[in-house]
Amino acid sequence: MWSDNETIVDYLNFGVVADACAKLLQQSRGMPISVGISGGWGAGKTSLVRMIESRLRQSSMPDQNTYVVVTFNPWLYQDFEGARSALLQLVGDEVLRLAASNEKLFSKAKRLLKRINLLRLAQLGGEAAVTLYTGVPVGSIGQAIAKAGGFLGLGDSDDDGDTDDDAKGNDDKGDALLKPADPISLPNEIQAFRNALEGLLESLKVTLVVFVDDLDRCLPKTAISTLESIRLLLFLKRSAFVIAADNEFIRGAVRVHFEGTQISSDVATNYFDKLIQVPLHVPRLGTNEAKAYLALLLMERANADGYFDDSDFAAALKAIPARLQASWRGDAVTTEFLLSLISTGDAQMGALMGLAEGLAPLLTQSKAVNANPRLMKRFLNIVYLRSALAEPQGITLDIPSLAKWHLVERCDETLANALSTLVTSASDGRVNALREAESLAADPGATLPEPFTDDPFTRDWLQLHPALGETDLRPLLHLSRDTATRDFGTDNMTPEGRALRDALVSATNSNGPLTQAITAAGAIQSEMAMVRAWQLKASKRTWRAGEDVVPLIEPCKVFSQLSAKAAALLSEAPVADIGPGIIPMLYTQTWARPVLDKWELAPLVDKTAKAAIQRAKKATH
Repeated sequence: MWSDNETIVDYLNFGVVADACAKLLQQSRGMPISVGISGGWGAGKTSLVRMIESRLRQSSMPDQNTYVVVTFNPWLYQDFEGARSALLQLVGDEVLRLAASNEKLFSKAKRLLKRINLLRLAQLGGEAAVTLYTGVPVGSIGQAIAKAGGFLGLGDSDDDGDTDDDAKGNDDKGDALLKPADPISLPNEIQAFRNALEGLLESLKVTLVVFVDDLDRCLPKTAISTLESIRLLLFLKRSAFVIAADNEFIRGAVRVHFEGTQISSDVATNYFDKLIQVPLHVPRLGTNEAKAYLALLLMERANADGYFDDSDFAAALKAIPARLQASWRGDAVTTEFLLSLISTGDAQMGALMGLAEGLAPLLTQSKAVNANPRLMKRFLNIVYLRSALAEPQGITLDIPSLAKWHLVERCDETLANALSTLVTSASDGRVNALREAESLAADPGATLPEPFTDDPFTRDWLQLHPALGETDLRPLLHLSRDTATRDFGTDNMTPEGRALRDALVSATNSNGPLTQAITAAGAIQSEMAMVRAWQLKASKRTWRAGEDVVPLIEPCKVFSQLSAKAAALLSEAPVADIGPGIIPMLYTQTWARPVLDKWELAPLVDKTAKAAIQRAKKATH
């Protein structure tokens, strides 16, 4: 299974974008910068952020500039603590950790934390805010703040911080500080906090890079609160923000925040734009990128399962992204290119690369997936999970078959349900309409049978390897019970009958084992097998070779009572397609001659076929 976690392994050619973003942050040379990474849910924002982080860490230069990365996920704090307070605390704790080895800087860092505590209290409002603004303890909360004044650092000077507050503090300091004459000026405290943080970063020779992720998973209130706290820290020297969020979500959150003000879409957009200096959109995936991504995922799984060599996988990890970087020149990720990355003659890996080739355009054009990396990964997870569930239940199905069925479930639920109904009504799980549609799909002028509609997705899906029209679909439906309730039609065939059916489908002439199979099945089962084999071979029948009618002739040799049914099936032949090759074998069967007599008189029957019938008649007289 593939995890849903972010990764720094580049399957999507995001490395080029990560390099460019990291270079922008490096070129700022200590000046404040903010980057906004926009993209929908599952588009790869977090992975791109992780790649940028990895590159920044590698470019640090001790004693000149060290990139210290702090990752803040406001979604984790939702309903537990205000996102604004949590972000300030996270930054303060990181600075305290960095300053731990320098006594003077450590003292400054502790005073920075005290200012953060003060700002967090001010955010509470009510008695806390009144106490801070006036210097007069109000209510039980105000009394508690007064007693904790020394810890909070209320009233500390805003000098350069050389004086150690902890060394000269005393138990009564808090009460003495909170006087009506010494109210707290929140704007002054905010500026003092910014000055103190900026000074510490300069002294530590550190550039603080704050990655804000999962903002678009938060409730609007939390999202706006986080953006407000970002504004408090934004545009400080030696600071950088990288904010990953879906722009549409941010616009929606701003509208909710300003509900009732009838703000325009432009105002909602500008709110976010004022925070972001460099807007960066996660690259959108096309068919080429989707194919590369699917191929690498399938290679990764094959490598984990032990049938794709480590060295071959390592080579593919380099070759495929390199190919994507050159795709603008027309160097597409073709099937031939993918096959060049695997061992010659490896049928299993070849089938997986063919699967990537077939799935990519369908998962790209489908609105249900839209080439979303997370959804493509989940798609394959379900396919491989069903594969794991198959073996214990005595089901043998390959990955391409499972993927083809799940694709129609995921992208066209109406068609999947219609096919499931047809499988239920079929005695052996085979759907004639599906077999017919698969044979016609490549012809744009052909009309597809019900329940198929004439749209690009359906035609492409029908042509996806492997064809399922001659496959018993009941195992596929059984494994898909996680998406829908499945019922199956009654199959009255015995194991002997099913074995005979399959033998008749593959038979090209009369032979001893086939005759033995017919005898072992008995007359009733032989009739069922004959009918189903005749139906299953319909798409491959040319009506010009003797092997086409073997499924009718051989059962009738053993059980003459089946002749009437065989004649009825033969009489449904498309007379315009009949060729002379099937006539000699048929004319040896007495039950078939009435049908041949009708063909001889039919105006649509080819002249060569009529001549063959006439020759066969003369030969028997």
